[in-house]
Amino acid sequence: MHIPATLVRGGTSKCWLFNQVEVPADRGALERLLVAAYGATDPVELDGVGGATPTTSKAAVVSASPQPDVDVDYLFAQVGIGTGSVEWTSNCGNCATGVALYAVTKGLVPVTGDRTRVVMRNINTGAVLEGTVDTLGGVVHHFGRQTVPGTRAGGVAVGLTFRDPAGGTTGSLLPTGQAAQDLRVGAAEPVRVSMVTAGAPVVLVDAASAGRTGAESLERMTADVPWLRTVRHTAAPLMGLLQPGEELGDAVPKVGLVGQPVPYTTTLGEPIGAEDYDVSVRMLSMNAPHPAIGLTSAVAVAAAGLLEGSVVSRITGGPTDEWLRLGTPAGVVAVRCTDVRDGLPHRVTVQRAARLLADARIYVPEAGSPQAA
Repeated sequence: MHIPATLVRGGTSKCWLFNQVEVPADRGALERLLVAAYGATDPVELDGVGGATPTTSKAAVVSASPQPDVDVDYLFAQVGIGTGSVEWTSNCGNCATGVALYAVTKGLVPVTGDRTRVVMRNINTGAVLEGTVDTLGGVVHHFGRQTVPGTRAGGVAVGLTFRDPAGGTTGSLLPTGQAAQDLRVGAAEPVRVSMVTAGAPVVLVDAASAGRTGAESLERMTADVPWLRTVRHTAAPLMGLLQPGEELGDAVPKVGLVGQPVPYTTTLGEPIGAEDYDVSVRMLSMNAPHPAIGLTSAVAVAAAGLLEGSVVSRITGGPTDEWLRLGTPAGVVAVRCTDVRDGLPHRVTVQRAARLLADARIYVPEAGSPQAA
Protein backbone atom coordinates (compact mmCIF):
# COMPACT_ATOMS: atom_id res chain seq x y z
CA MET A 1 0.00 0.00 0.00
CA HIS A 2 1.07 3.62 -0.32
CA ILE A 3 0.00 6.83 1.38
CA PRO A 4 0.49 10.47 0.31
CA ALA A 5 2.66 12.56 2.62
CA THR A 6 4.61 15.80 2.70
CA LEU A 7 8.07 16.17 4.20
CA VAL A 8 8.60 19.52 5.89
CA ARG A 9 11.44 21.14 7.77
CA GLY A 10 10.21 23.18 10.68
CA GLY A 11 12.99 25.00 12.51
CA THR A 12 15.54 22.33 13.40
CA SER A 13 13.25 19.33 12.94
CA LYS A 14 11.98 17.35 9.98
CA CYS A 15 8.47 15.98 10.06
CA TRP A 16 6.30 13.95 7.70
CA LEU A 17 2.81 15.46 7.49
CA PHE A 18 -0.27 13.43 6.62
CA ASN A 19 -3.77 14.58 5.76
CA GLN A 20 -6.24 12.96 8.15
CA VAL A 21 -8.38 11.66 5.27
CA GLU A 22 -5.42 9.59 4.01
CA VAL A 23 -4.58 7.70 7.23
CA PRO A 24 -6.50 5.64 9.81
CA ALA A 25 -8.45 7.53 12.45
CA ASP A 26 -7.91 4.69 14.94
CA ARG A 27 -4.82 5.49 17.02
CA GLY A 28 -3.61 1.88 17.15
CA ALA A 29 -3.89 1.40 13.39
CA LEU A 30 -2.16 4.75 12.82
CA GLU A 31 0.70 3.75 15.11
CA ARG A 32 1.21 0.48 13.22
CA LEU A 33 1.23 2.38 9.93
CA LEU A 34 3.81 4.92 11.16
CA VAL A 35 6.06 2.23 12.62
CA ALA A 36 6.00 0.39 9.28
CA ALA A 37 6.47 3.55 7.19
CA TYR A 38 9.40 4.79 9.30
CA GLY A 39 11.06 1.39 9.67
CA ALA A 40 10.87 2.17 13.38
CA THR A 41 11.74 -1.31 14.63
CA ASP A 42 15.24 -0.68 13.25
CA PRO A 43 17.60 1.59 15.28
CA VAL A 44 18.85 3.20 12.04
CA GLU A 45 15.40 3.23 10.36
CA LEU A 46 17.09 2.11 7.16
CA ASP A 47 14.08 0.43 5.57
CA GLY A 48 11.75 3.38 6.02
CA VAL A 49 11.43 7.15 5.88
CA GLY A 50 12.44 7.83 9.49
CA GLY A 51 15.52 9.96 10.05
CA ALA A 52 16.97 7.85 12.92
CA THR A 53 17.30 10.86 15.26
CA PRO A 54 14.65 12.23 17.65
CA THR A 55 14.45 15.49 15.68
CA THR A 56 13.94 13.74 12.33
CA SER A 57 11.68 10.84 13.35
CA LYS A 58 8.48 12.86 13.76
CA ALA A 59 5.06 12.92 12.15
CA ALA A 60 1.85 14.91 12.33
CA VAL A 61 -1.65 14.23 11.04
CA VAL A 62 -3.38 17.42 9.93
CA SER A 63 -7.08 18.14 9.44
CA ALA A 64 -9.46 21.07 9.21
CA SER A 65 -10.63 21.87 12.73
CA PRO A 66 -14.30 21.64 13.71
CA GLN A 67 -13.65 24.33 16.33
CA PRO A 68 -14.83 27.71 14.97
CA ASP A 69 -11.83 29.76 16.17
CA VAL A 70 -9.22 27.21 15.07
CA ASP A 71 -8.09 26.62 11.47
CA VAL A 72 -6.42 23.22 11.68
CA ASP A 73 -5.96 20.41 14.17
CA TYR A 74 -2.80 18.32 14.22
CA LEU A 75 -1.95 15.11 16.04
CA PHE A 76 1.77 14.91 16.76
CA ALA A 77 3.64 11.59 16.76
CA GLN A 78 7.18 11.09 18.07
CA VAL A 79 8.11 7.89 16.30
CA GLY A 80 10.43 5.71 18.36
CA ILE A 81 13.78 4.69 16.91
CA GLY A 82 14.35 0.96 17.20
CA THR A 83 11.44 0.65 19.62
CA GLY A 84 8.59 -0.12 17.22
CA SER A 85 6.38 2.30 19.12
CA VAL A 86 5.09 5.89 18.99
CA GLU A 87 4.91 8.50 21.78
CA TRP A 88 1.59 10.40 21.71
CA THR A 89 1.90 12.44 24.90
CA SER A 90 3.70 15.58 23.72
CA ASN A 91 3.68 18.47 21.29
CA CYS A 92 6.40 19.78 18.96
CA GLY A 93 6.70 23.47 18.17
CA ASN A 94 9.08 22.93 15.28
CA CYS A 95 6.61 20.58 13.62
CA ALA A 96 3.83 23.10 14.32
CA THR A 97 5.90 25.63 12.37
CA GLY A 98 5.83 23.22 9.43
CA VAL A 99 2.10 22.59 9.90
CA ALA A 100 1.45 26.35 9.58
CA LEU A 101 3.30 26.57 6.25
CA TYR A 102 1.67 23.32 5.06
CA ALA A 103 -1.82 24.65 5.86
CA VAL A 104 -1.24 27.77 3.76
CA THR A 105 0.50 25.94 0.92
CA LYS A 106 -2.19 23.26 0.65
CA GLY A 107 -5.07 25.76 0.77
CA LEU A 108 -6.39 24.75 4.18
CA VAL A 109 -6.04 28.43 5.16
CA PRO A 110 -6.44 31.22 2.57
CA VAL A 111 -3.67 33.77 2.08
CA THR A 112 -4.49 37.12 3.67
CA GLY A 113 -1.88 39.55 2.38
CA ASP A 114 1.76 39.83 3.39
CA ARG A 115 1.23 37.78 6.55
CA THR A 116 -1.19 34.89 6.96
CA ARG A 117 -2.19 33.71 10.41
CA VAL A 118 -2.86 30.03 11.01
CA VAL A 119 -4.48 29.01 14.29
CA MET A 120 -3.62 25.42 15.19
CA ARG A 121 -4.75 23.07 17.93
CA ASN A 122 -2.48 20.28 19.08
CA ILE A 123 -4.73 17.27 19.68
CA ASN A 124 -2.23 15.57 22.03
CA THR A 125 -2.20 18.34 24.64
CA GLY A 126 -5.02 20.71 23.69
CA ALA A 127 -2.49 23.54 23.19
CA VAL A 128 -3.48 26.30 20.77
CA LEU A 129 -0.78 27.98 18.70
CA GLU A 130 -0.65 30.69 16.08
CA GLY A 131 1.68 30.56 13.11
CA THR A 132 2.18 33.84 11.25
CA VAL A 133 3.44 32.77 7.82
CA ASP A 134 5.31 35.13 5.50
CA THR A 135 3.13 35.46 2.38
CA LEU A 136 4.68 38.69 1.10
CA GLY A 137 2.86 39.97 -1.96
CA GLY A 138 -0.16 37.83 -1.14
CA VAL A 139 1.42 34.61 -2.43
CA VAL A 140 2.73 31.38 -0.92
CA HIS A 141 6.52 31.10 -0.94
CA HIS A 142 8.41 27.83 -1.24
CA PHE A 143 11.78 29.31 -0.29
CA GLY A 144 12.91 32.05 2.05
CA ARG A 145 15.90 33.60 3.80
CA GLN A 146 14.84 33.29 7.43
CA THR A 147 17.36 31.21 9.38
CA VAL A 148 17.30 29.69 12.85
CA PRO A 149 20.15 28.52 15.11
CA GLY A 150 21.20 25.03 14.13
CA THR A 151 21.22 25.40 10.35
CA ARG A 152 22.49 27.94 7.84
CA ALA A 153 19.70 27.00 5.42
CA GLY A 154 17.00 29.60 4.90
CA GLY A 155 13.28 29.03 4.98
CA VAL A 156 9.95 30.80 4.92
CA ALA A 157 9.60 33.00 8.01
CA VAL A 158 7.01 31.78 10.51
CA GLY A 159 6.39 33.48 13.84
CA LEU A 160 5.13 30.81 16.22
CA THR A 161 3.09 31.89 19.24
CA PHE A 162 1.93 29.62 22.05
CA ARG A 163 -1.35 30.91 23.48
CA ASP A 164 -1.97 30.47 27.22
CA PRO A 165 0.77 27.83 27.47
CA ALA A 166 0.80 27.46 31.26
CA GLY A 167 -0.81 24.41 32.79
CA GLY A 168 -1.65 22.08 29.95
CA THR A 169 -1.23 18.43 30.86
CA THR A 170 -0.56 19.00 34.58
CA GLY A 171 -3.19 21.70 35.19
CA SER A 172 -0.91 24.43 36.52
CA LEU A 173 2.34 26.25 35.75
CA LEU A 174 3.86 24.81 38.93
CA PRO A 175 2.45 21.30 39.38
CA THR A 176 4.18 20.87 42.75
CA GLY A 177 3.27 24.39 43.91
CA GLN A 178 6.94 25.40 44.24
CA ALA A 179 9.06 27.57 41.94
CA ALA A 180 12.13 25.53 42.90
CA GLN A 181 12.86 22.59 45.17
CA ASP A 182 15.49 20.00 46.00
CA LEU A 183 15.09 16.69 44.20
CA ARG A 184 16.92 13.61 45.39
CA VAL A 185 18.00 11.52 42.41
CA GLY A 186 19.04 8.05 43.44
CA ALA A 187 21.61 7.96 46.22
CA ALA A 188 23.30 11.20 45.18
CA GLU A 189 22.98 14.56 46.91
CA PRO A 190 19.77 16.43 46.01
CA VAL A 191 19.82 18.76 43.02
CA ARG A 192 17.89 22.01 42.70
CA VAL A 193 15.13 21.87 40.09
CA SER A 194 12.15 23.79 38.79
CA MET A 195 9.26 21.66 37.57
CA VAL A 196 7.08 23.74 35.28
CA THR A 197 4.37 23.12 32.72
CA ALA A 198 4.32 25.68 29.93
CA GLY A 199 4.38 24.42 26.39
CA ALA A 200 5.22 21.03 27.89
CA PRO A 201 5.91 19.56 31.33
CA VAL A 202 9.62 20.23 31.90
CA VAL A 203 12.15 19.54 34.67
CA LEU A 204 14.92 22.14 34.68
CA VAL A 205 17.98 21.19 36.74
CA ASP A 206 20.18 23.93 38.17
CA ALA A 207 23.45 22.78 36.61
CA ALA A 208 25.68 24.15 39.37
CA SER A 209 23.82 22.11 42.01
CA ALA A 210 24.61 18.99 40.00
CA GLY A 211 28.29 19.79 39.42
CA ARG A 212 27.69 20.86 35.85
CA THR A 213 27.65 24.13 33.87
CA GLY A 214 24.55 24.01 31.67
CA ALA A 215 26.82 24.61 28.67
CA GLU A 216 27.98 21.02 28.27
CA SER A 217 28.98 19.66 24.88
CA LEU A 218 26.65 17.23 23.13
CA GLU A 219 29.17 14.49 23.88
CA ARG A 220 29.06 15.23 27.61
CA MET A 221 25.27 15.41 27.48
CA THR A 222 25.22 11.98 25.86
CA ALA A 223 27.16 10.61 28.81
CA ASP A 224 24.62 12.22 31.15
CA VAL A 225 21.56 10.71 29.44
CA PRO A 226 21.11 7.85 31.97
CA TRP A 227 21.32 10.30 34.90
CA LEU A 228 18.92 12.77 33.25
CA ARG A 229 16.49 9.94 32.56
CA THR A 230 16.58 9.17 36.28
CA VAL A 231 15.79 12.83 36.97
CA ARG A 232 12.83 12.55 34.61
CA HIS A 233 11.54 9.37 36.24
CA THR A 234 11.94 10.85 39.73
CA ALA A 235 10.10 14.06 38.86
CA ALA A 236 7.25 12.54 36.82
CA PRO A 237 5.07 11.30 39.72
CA LEU A 238 5.61 14.57 41.61
CA MET A 239 4.26 16.41 38.57
CA GLY A 240 1.21 14.13 38.35
CA LEU A 241 2.45 12.56 35.12
CA LEU A 242 2.79 9.00 36.37
CA GLN A 243 0.13 7.04 38.18
CA PRO A 244 0.84 3.87 40.21
CA GLY A 245 1.32 0.92 37.89
CA GLU A 246 1.95 3.06 34.82
CA GLU A 247 5.17 2.97 32.83
CA LEU A 248 6.74 6.33 31.97
CA GLY A 249 7.49 7.09 28.32
CA ASP A 250 10.47 9.05 27.05
CA ALA A 251 8.69 12.16 25.77
CA VAL A 252 7.53 13.88 28.99
CA PRO A 253 8.46 15.37 31.24
CA LYS A 254 11.19 16.96 29.18
CA VAL A 255 14.42 17.36 31.11
CA GLY A 256 17.54 19.45 30.89
CA LEU A 257 20.17 21.66 32.52
CA VAL A 258 20.24 25.44 32.97
CA GLY A 259 23.28 27.45 33.97
CA GLN A 260 25.14 30.74 33.91
CA PRO A 261 26.12 32.22 30.53
CA VAL A 262 29.68 31.32 29.49
CA PRO A 263 31.58 31.73 26.22
CA TYR A 264 31.18 28.71 23.95
CA THR A 265 31.31 27.60 20.33
CA THR A 266 28.16 26.38 18.58
CA THR A 267 27.88 23.10 16.73
CA LEU A 268 28.30 25.14 13.51
CA GLY A 269 31.60 26.57 14.79
CA GLU A 270 30.29 30.04 15.65
CA PRO A 271 31.68 31.75 18.79
CA ILE A 272 29.13 32.94 21.35
CA GLY A 273 30.08 35.36 24.15
CA ALA A 274 28.66 35.18 27.65
CA GLU A 275 27.17 38.63 27.10
CA ASP A 276 25.23 37.41 24.06
CA TYR A 277 22.61 35.50 26.04
CA ASP A 278 20.94 35.20 29.44
CA VAL A 279 20.91 31.52 30.41
CA SER A 280 22.62 28.34 29.20
CA VAL A 281 20.24 25.50 28.34
CA ARG A 282 20.95 21.88 27.42
CA MET A 283 17.91 19.62 26.92
CA LEU A 284 17.22 16.02 26.02
CA SER A 285 14.98 15.05 23.14
CA MET A 286 13.62 11.63 24.01
CA ASN A 287 16.86 9.93 25.13
CA ALA A 288 19.39 11.96 23.18
CA PRO A 289 20.82 15.46 23.58
CA HIS A 290 18.77 17.99 21.62
CA PRO A 291 21.03 19.64 19.00
CA ALA A 292 19.32 22.98 19.72
CA ILE A 293 16.19 23.22 21.89
CA GLY A 294 12.64 22.05 21.38
CA LEU A 295 10.26 25.01 21.23
CA THR A 296 7.99 23.63 23.94
CA SER A 297 11.07 23.43 26.19
CA ALA A 298 12.01 27.00 25.23
CA VAL A 299 8.54 28.15 26.29
CA ALA A 300 8.95 26.41 29.65
CA VAL A 301 12.35 28.01 30.27
CA ALA A 302 10.94 31.45 29.40
CA ALA A 303 7.95 30.94 31.71
CA ALA A 304 10.27 29.82 34.53
CA GLY A 305 12.25 33.00 33.97
CA LEU A 306 9.19 34.99 35.03
CA LEU A 307 8.98 33.26 38.41
CA GLU A 308 10.72 34.59 41.51
CA GLY A 309 13.00 31.91 42.96
CA SER A 310 13.01 29.54 39.98
CA VAL A 311 16.32 28.05 38.87
CA VAL A 312 16.13 30.26 35.77
CA SER A 313 15.40 33.57 37.54
CA ARG A 314 18.20 32.90 40.03
CA ILE A 315 20.60 32.67 37.10
CA THR A 316 19.28 35.80 35.39
CA GLY A 317 19.21 37.83 38.63
CA GLY A 318 15.45 37.96 39.03
CA PRO A 319 12.28 37.60 36.96
CA THR A 320 13.02 38.47 33.36
CA ASP A 321 11.28 41.05 31.23
CA GLU A 322 9.76 40.47 27.81
CA TRP A 323 12.74 38.75 26.16
CA LEU A 324 14.86 35.82 27.32
CA ARG A 325 17.87 34.70 25.29
CA LEU A 326 18.69 31.01 25.55
CA GLY A 327 22.19 29.75 24.82
CA THR A 328 21.71 26.36 23.13
CA PRO A 329 24.25 24.05 21.44
CA ALA A 330 23.14 25.46 18.08
CA GLY A 331 23.21 29.14 19.10
CA VAL A 332 21.06 31.76 20.77
CA VAL A 333 17.26 31.37 20.66
CA ALA A 334 15.29 34.44 21.76
CA VAL A 335 11.88 33.87 23.33
CA ARG A 336 9.36 36.66 23.89
CA CYS A 337 6.74 36.57 26.66
CA THR A 338 3.88 39.05 26.29
CA ASP A 339 0.50 39.66 27.90
CA VAL A 340 1.95 38.66 31.26
CA ARG A 341 -0.59 38.67 34.07
CA ASP A 342 0.12 37.52 37.63
CA GLY A 343 3.38 35.99 36.46
CA LEU A 344 1.71 33.95 33.70
CA PRO A 345 2.61 34.62 30.07
CA HIS A 346 -0.49 34.42 27.88
CA ARG A 347 1.53 34.68 24.65
CA VAL A 348 5.01 33.25 24.08
CA THR A 349 6.56 33.77 20.65
CA VAL A 350 9.61 32.36 18.87
CA GLN A 351 10.67 33.35 15.34
CA ARG A 352 11.13 30.26 13.19
CA ALA A 353 11.44 29.16 9.58
CA ALA A 354 9.95 26.31 7.59
CA ARG A 355 10.20 24.76 4.16
CA LEU A 356 8.23 22.08 2.35
CA LEU A 357 10.81 19.61 1.09
CA ALA A 358 8.81 17.02 -0.83
CA ASP A 359 5.39 15.66 -1.67
CA ALA A 360 5.63 11.89 -1.82
CA ARG A 361 3.92 8.52 -1.78
CA ILE A 362 5.26 6.36 1.01
CA TYR A 363 5.14 2.64 0.28
CA VAL A 364 4.22 0.80 3.46
CA PRO A 365 4.42 -3.00 3.98
CA GLU A 366 1.01 -4.40 4.73
CA ALA A 367 0.42 -6.62 7.73
CA GLY A 368 1.38 -10.20 6.94
CA SER A 369 3.89 -9.33 4.21
CA PRO A 370 7.50 -10.53 4.65
CA GLN A 371 8.71 -6.94 5.17
CA ALA A 372 6.16 -6.38 7.93
CA ALA A 373 7.05 -9.58 9.76
